[in-house]
Amino acid sequence: MKIQKIPLGPIMTDLRGLQLEVDEHDMLMHPHVGGVILFTRNYESLEQITTLCKSIHDLREPHLLIAVDHEGGRVQRFRDGFSRLPSCASLAKCQTTHDAESLCQKAGWLMAAELLAIGVDISFAPVLDLGGKISNVIGDRAFHTEPDQISRLAHAYMDGMKQAGMSAVGKHFPGHGSVFEDSHDEIPYDCRKYQDIQMKDLIPFEKMIRAGLLGLMPAHVIYTEIDDKPAGFSSIWLEGILREQLKFHGAIFSDDLSMKGAEVMGSYPQRAEAALSAGCDMVLACNNQAGAISILNEAKIQSNIELQPRLIRMHGRFEKNMCELKKTALWQERSAVILNFNEK
Repeated sequence: MKIQKIPLGPIMTDLRGLQLEVDEHDMLMHPHVGGVILFTRNYESLEQITTLCKSIHDLREPHLLIAVDHEGGRVQRFRDGFSRLPSCASLAKCQTTHDAESLCQKAGWLMAAELLAIGVDISFAPVLDLGGKISNVIGDRAFHTEPDQISRLAHAYMDGMKQAGMSAVGKHFPGHGSVFEDSHDEIPYDCRKYQDIQMKDLIPFEKMIRAGLLGLMPAHVIYTEIDDKPAGFSSIWLEGILREQLKFHGAIFSDDLSMKGAEVMGSYPQRAEAALSAGCDMVLACNNQAGAISILNEAKIQSNIELQPRLIRMHGRFEKNMCELKKTALWQERSAVILNFNEK
């Protein structure tokens, strides 16, 4: 069967279970679809997830992006058969900065190499938000409480991912760590002035952009002094600040449109239209397949000539399957380092 050539669209959706169902096959062939995000419900075994990823990649050319949230710590979708990854905050607790950077680089490589081995293109990582006690939803998902430390450690993590063959996607621009509310459950408001955000939360994003970051995910947070819309739906944040001021030329992925923080923008088609109009390249419609289908059927989506090269750059470099990977000296050395770190 000849693979159909269909350009990547701006919608990333999800699947219900362990295999691609007939109606989902048809959904993924829609020209507005460009990617699939996987969750724990989609994972049973290494063999099963590898088969699922191959079935998705074999649908179209260029192949649909396959993504997952696989940061480590609390947020790791696949467990059995994968290395148990430490949280970002725990990686920073080495005695020296050099040791922490080295460990972050190894963890980033290990995470990316194992995902690539099953056919996943990107993990939405690393987190560039500020850590600390303000935001429980971020918490130990962040590398540190200090912007410069976050920048150094995230850069090392990104270098590890890049070495494995995966592009990094930093999140949640311009920073979710300074608000208490969880945007999964409610609409967070950050009432600080732009200068205060710029001098703290924005620093890791700016430094990572200068270091070559290819992907970013904005926050469903309303920064009231800058705009009355969440950052992921704000052309001020995405076009004015991110593109023009910070010179970011990579791909912008919205956070999940099903989150409470996105509901302020209306129906699912309205949310997608608003995010794309504001400057997102790809929007995530997860955990509500009816909502995703309503976007595909009803949203007015304009063509974007810049979309293809930005998304194509996010394709993973697939070189080894998991069995081959685990036979390499590099995997054995780095997995042993992480295992030893976890057991301390």
